[in-house]
Amino acid sequence: MDLLGIGIDLIELDRVRAVLKRHGNRFLDRIYTVPERQRAAQMADPTPFLAGRFAAKEAVLKVLGTGLTGGITWQDVSVLREPSGAPRVALARKAFDRARKLGMGRILITITHSRELAMAQAMGIAGDPAGLELRCILPG
Repeated sequence: MDLLGIGIDLIELDRVRAVLKRHGNRFLDRIYTVPERQRAAQMADPTPFLAGRFAAKEAVLKVLGTGLTGGITWQDVSVLREPSGAPRVALARKAFDRARKLGMGRILITITHSRELAMAQAMGIAGDPAGLELRCILPG
């Protein structure tokens, strides 16, 4: 297993809560994909979930070595849920193109929360990138 990149991010839940209160759907629509927003809408308090997904997206951008440059947007990184409950990274557009260029076939992700913080760590693993592409994972 060849490790191609690693990323980590930590965010305060209060920061996400404040942005959500101030910007509401504008914030949600800019940062989160439809499946992420749908899942958050089912929760009494979506803040820990949203903060964890935000940290995960940041960690993935670090794995790709780009941040939000080269046309990559927040919407290009989606953190889905496996039937087991484990998070799974799927990429679209420029983020997928970058992963393919790097020879990345999988991005392992872990997310954790406390009362005050959410943290995520991601690792890019070499392989066939087809399994990372968002349209291969979601219907339509």
